[in-house]
Amino acid sequence: MKKISFRRILPSKILVMSFIVIILIGTFFLSLPIAVKKGQNISVLTALFTATSAVSVTGLTLVNVSMVFSPFGKTIILILIQLGGLGIMTFSTLVFTLIGKQITYQERKILKEDLNSYTIGGIIKFLKRIVLIVAGIEIIGAVFLTFGFSSTMPFKKAIIYGIFHSISAFCNAGFSLFSDSIVRYSSNTTVILTIAILVSLGGIGFAVINSTINYYKTGKKTYNLTSKLALYISFFLTFGGTIIFFIFERSNPGTIGNMGIIDALNNSFFQSVTTRTAGFNSVPMENLRPSTLFLFLILMFIGASPGSTGGGLKTTTFGIIMFYVLVILRNEKDLVISNRRVPWGVLHRAMAILIISLLYIAVVVFLILMTNEMTSIKDLADAVLQGSIQGDTMLQTSKLTLDKVIFEVISAFATVGVSQGITADLNVFGRILLILTMLIGRVGPLTFMLAFSEKIKVRSYKYPQENILIG
Repeated sequence: MKKISFRRILPSKILVMSFIVIILIGTFFLSLPIAVKKGQNISVLTALFTATSAVSVTGLTLVNVSMVFSPFGKTIILILIQLGGLGIMTFSTLVFTLIGKQITYQERKILKEDLNSYTIGGIIKFLKRIVLIVAGIEIIGAVFLTFGFSSTMPFKKAIIYGIFHSISAFCNAGFSLFSDSIVRYSSNTTVILTIAILVSLGGIGFAVINSTINYYKTGKKTYNLTSKLALYISFFLTFGGTIIFFIFERSNPGTIGNMGIIDALNNSFFQSVTTRTAGFNSVPMENLRPSTLFLFLILMFIGASPGSTGGGLKTTTFGIIMFYVLVILRNEKDLVISNRRVPWGVLHRAMAILIISLLYIAVVVFLILMTNEMTSIKDLADAVLQGSIQGDTMLQTSKLTLDKVIFEVISAFATVGVSQGITADLNVFGRILLILTMLIGRVGPLTFMLAFSEKIKVRSYKYPQENILIG
């Protein structure tokens, strides 16, 4: 029998498979009777959906987490969130390091893929520092949230809720133990700002946090171009989103219209931050204006920064493409950002990610609409034959509208988790599609495709060049 060499397996494939294994383990534990409260029962598909949502740090659910899952089930979800947020290979490598196991070159390559790092040099040292930084941030966040929650619940319960929401926020998961997410705390400045800051730190990327700490410790600027671009784009999106949300919703009594100016600004900032990566909401989603929902679509699709706990297209990918548009408009030859020339290969990768992402979202939206419509037509046809409804009702074939499905799919793909309340209305096929979408969104569409593609054969020759008319 031919042996399978671990060294020959692509790092991207091992990374994808590691996520799948953890999801399946999480599904098993969430399927146990002990994982749900007395009188509650969930299907294996619901357990799989929840486990995938937790590992991919998305936050979409088919059931109310606080009402359905027991303390054991919530603990499993929290563990899956932490594993998915930091990266499974990050945790396994840390454990191997602590027990004294030598980390091989292949394992370092996989870790490089998981952390979205440039090089494997010094990556173990970087990993250890990341874990310490994350632990410190989550502990501080838990302390602030505990005091924020303690005004409405017993202190011991506030501690548990503080820990859960701190980890969920930093990992950009969006899971909440409250049935209304954070809406009930929309006027609690401590809770609102703490969660917003945790989400921002988790979404900015580990390399940026590490560079910032080095700067304050040594006084030396260690930001590379990736960190600079991530900071610039994140700042632009966060504060631009805050201003636009405030303008769009200030006159809306269903969201921030009846709030004081400080609370209105706090909630605008909160929604701008969390909508891009985390999925918490401090205002009722069903009350938002259509223009605000469109803003959310853009923010969700762009997403977080590379090497972070969030998903989406990524801020740097968006930045590279925007700068390239300027290069074309200015008729320049080189793509220059912050006095640095960016290799064309980086642009090609960015364009590939954009195109693959848009095509994937379009296909999933089409499949969900098509399969759901088929089911609805069948049900209505049966009802018409039985004479229980009028034939003209056939026009109303589905509760799922195009805008809601697009919103849901982008939310899953960008691992955001905000929803317009249609997740539970999806049929089995639609739910499976969202499970796959959340997984692809977490590992990255290009990484996922490369993991299952054949090794590229390098040609020793080149074909003749010819221009094509476009635009």
